Amino acid sequence: MFVLEATTVLWVLAAAFGLLNHHVLKLPFTIGLLVSGLTASLAMLGMDALVPSLGLADEARTAVLEIDFADAVLHGLLSVLLFAGALHTDIDRLLDRAGPILSLATVGVVVSTAVAGGAAWAVFGLFGLEVPFAWCLVFGALISPTDPIAVLGIMRSAGARPSLEAKIVGESLFNDGVGVVVFLVLVQMASGGGHDGHGQAIGAAAVAKLLFLEIVGGLVLGLAFGWIAYRAMRSLDAANLEILISAACVLALNLVALKLHVSAPLAAVAAGLLLGNRGRLFAMSDETKRHLDIVWHFIDEVLNAILFLLVGLEVFALAFQLQPMLAGLVLIPLVLLARSAAVFLPLAALRRFVDLPRGSRRVLIWGGLKGGISVALAMSLEPSAAREPILVATYLTVIFSIVVQGLTVGPLIRRLAEDSDATGAPAPPSR
Repeated sequence: MFVLEATTVLWVLAAAFGLLNHHVLKLPFTIGLLVSGLTASLAMLGMDALVPSLGLADEARTAVLEIDFADAVLHGLLSVLLFAGALHTDIDRLLDRAGPILSLATVGVVVSTAVAGGAAWAVFGLFGLEVPFAWCLVFGALISPTDPIAVLGIMRSAGARPSLEAKIVGESLFNDGVGVVVFLVLVQMASGGGHDGHGQAIGAAAVAKLLFLEIVGGLVLGLAFGWIAYRAMRSLDAANLEILISAACVLALNLVALKLHVSAPLAAVAAGLLLGNRGRLFAMSDETKRHLDIVWHFIDEVLNAILFLLVGLEVFALAFQLQPMLAGLVLIPLVLLARSAAVFLPLAALRRFVDLPRGSRRVLIWGGLKGGISVALAMSLEPSAAREPILVATYLTVIFSIVVQGLTVGPLIRRLAEDSDATGAPAPPSR
């Protein structure tokens, strides 16, 4: 009954805030929902501070915290959203730019984790917050993945070049899975003081094995489930049933991935790419393609709306203490610095093989939006002295990223395109 009530409330709030945004705020849909939810939450907190007898904040906080945000995102929404994004991604463009995409999604995540983690350790210490270095690295890992859904919508609305769009979207599709795996490894190490659950020291070989099993296992599982769904869809021509098969595919692989302890996000991406490319070519009629796109676009929009709305409402989960808030604000530009390192270092190593259009690095840095995944990972941490500073810093960084970067990266892309056209010498395409 609670699930039904919570779903109903979220749908009603999403519709109401969406209507408000459409007529008043006029922001991009998901950003408008986040801003509306955040504003309503802060207004309720302010009213409760002025008139404590109302008890509005406590009731709202209880209702919001009853929804397990971390579980809902990491064990449900994330896989479905990544599947929907991969379903509409051209795999040929990804393969043409596999080098930059893989380097950004792997080496870039590790570089960002190290830089952001080191910055967090210095900043938390500066404000007298006792957060061990291992937990600072956990913060670096959870804040490094970019949000593929927000990135995809912005790239398309801004009219980004296909080569640049493929790099940013491709990175976002894969670095979520890689980032979650790195996060899990670091949490295990931080929680056990460098030891696993059996008291054995976690060495480089053990970490490499865990990463390999999570990443490769997830990709193999996704391809296996995608292939089964593909063969089933190829055996018939019934749009409704084929759409049902696609939904069953992602839900089933998500459940199995959790049971097998492999990466569900990467499994969802692999299955989505297979069905969205080979499936479209050989297993779907034109009618099925149209129906599939309509249904999955609707699922994508609805779940994305609910996710961003929940991010705005999760302000009730924060404890408003001065030191963590100040530390979080200071960390915002430092996380951007970590993103810069995560973009420049891998691409510098590939500069002999890859030509980027003028200004692409700036777009890759500023367009690397953080989202609900980072908040969910922070909220999944067990209660400890380190959890609150990490959660506050994560939340503030995500809000800045979605609102400030999300509203300005589109104009940045258009301005760079106009500058390139004005010179009469467009930047060379990526190879």
